[in-house]
Amino acid sequence: MSIEVKNLLKVYGEQKAVNNISFKVDKGEIVGFLGPNGAGKSTTMKIITGYLQQDGGEAFVSNVSVTKEPLTTKKKIGYLPEANALYYDMYVKEYLDFISEVHKIENKKAKIESVIQLTGLTVESKKKIGQVSKGYKQRVGLAAALIHDPEVLILDEPTSGLDPNQIVEIREVIRQQGKNKTVLFSSHILQEVEAICDRVIIINKGEIVANDKLSNLQKRNEDKHIVVVTFKEPVDKALLERINDADSVEQLQSSNFTDSYRIQTSNPESVRKQILEISLQNNLNIVSLQSENQSLEEVFRSLTQKAE
Repeated sequence: MSIEVKNLLKVYGEQKAVNNISFKVDKGEIVGFLGPNGAGKSTTMKIITGYLQQDGGEAFVSNVSVTKEPLTTKKKIGYLPEANALYYDMYVKEYLDFISEVHKIENKKAKIESVIQLTGLTVESKKKIGQVSKGYKQRVGLAAALIHDPEVLILDEPTSGLDPNQIVEIREVIRQQGKNKTVLFSSHILQEVEAICDRVIIINKGEIVANDKLSNLQKRNEDKHIVVVTFKEPVDKALLERINDADSVEQLQSSNFTDSYRIQTSNPESVRKQILEISLQNNLNIVSLQSENQSLEEVFRSLTQKAE
C-alpha cells in the first residue's frame, strides 16, 4: 500500500511540466502535495492514477507498475480529480450505484449507504447531482473515490467549494481514511495541510523543492522571523522599510482606521524596538505588535520564490 514515483518526466512542447521527480508515500501516511498553479501537481497525480502517460520514469502503486498493469493499479486507487467530472442528470445514489457496478462491488446497496453517511451526503442523496451545490458535488466525487475501499487515495483539491463547516467534516474523513490507507492530496488551503499532514512535498516548476516533515521544514529557516505591527492610523510603508534588520516589509491591510504590516527579519527584538521608536518620533499609535512563528505559508513562499 504505497505510492512511489521514480524519475518521473512529462514534457509539453519545450516545457517540462514534471522534471525527473522522485518520492514515496507509505501506508498510514497522509502527505500534502503543494505547489503554485502550474507547478506540476495535477500532472503528477494524473500519471500516478494512469490517466496520463509520462515521457520518462515510472510510477508504482502498491509496488505495481502503473504503465505495465494499469487496470490492476486503478483498482487499488481512489481518485478525486481537480476537475470533478460527474453526470449531472443522474441522481446521487444512481451515480454511486453506477460506480459500484464499474468496480463490481458485492453488497453494493449497503456500501452505497455507508459511503453516503461517511461523506455527509444523506440530506442530498435523493437529488440529481446537477441540483446540489458545488460543495456537495465535491462530496459525491469523494464518495465515488471511496466506495470500493481503495488502498490508495489521491485527492486533488478535495475541499474545493466547501464551506468552513464542511471543510472540517471532510478533513476528519481524510484523517480517518489515512489510518489504514496511503493518502496523497493537494490543496491551496495551507491551513488544511497543516491540520492533517505530518509531511509535505512541495513542487515548483516541475521540480521538488522540499520533501520533509512539516516540523523540519519550519526549522530550516529558524533564523527568519515575522513581526506583525498594526497602527491606529495610516503609515507610509517607506518609513518601515528604513528599519535596520528588516529583510522585507509587506502591507497586510489598510483602512481609514488601521494599517498593518508584516516584517520579515532575523532580529525580531531589534525590529520591535525600532518600531516603538518610530511610533514615538512620528506620533503614531500602535494597536498591536507581535512576533509569529513561521507557518507553512511562510515556508511555501520562501521555497517557491527562492526557486523562481
